[in-house]
Amino acid sequence: MKIIRSGSQPSAKGPAEYFTGAVRIDMPFKGTAPARIGGAIVSFEPGARTAWHTHPLGQTLIVTSGMGWVQLEGGPKEDIRAGDIVWIPPGEKHWHGATATTGMTHIAISEALDGKTVDWMEKVSDAQFGG
Repeated sequence: MKIIRSGSQPSAKGPAEYFTGAVRIDMPFKGTAPARIGGAIVSFEPGARTAWHTHPLGQTLIVTSGMGWVQLEGGPKEDIRAGDIVWIPPGEKHWHGATATTGMTHIAISEALDGKTVDWMEKVSDAQFGG
């Protein structure tokens, strides 16, 4: 058993190449082989969001506070709120983040395939993000 104590790992800024706006990533966790699961607690300030991306084995988001948006390529932008759980299927191009006026925090969980959990793509434009 392994316990990762709250506050025992430093927060990280969401890298500008993969995120727009102020994003904080806390306590990333990763399973020990043969487990493939990993994840993080990600906090988005209003207007902040991920770039478009996919996950080879899908992703689960558990919204823990605030309100945000998630969108699959070609689909409508969907509201997500504290308590919502979002499943994004493998290979689905998508983005997620806060709304234009409200911050949002979620736990993001995904599995690695051949050591890779995400394929990052282009940033979500202001026009795509809307408001």
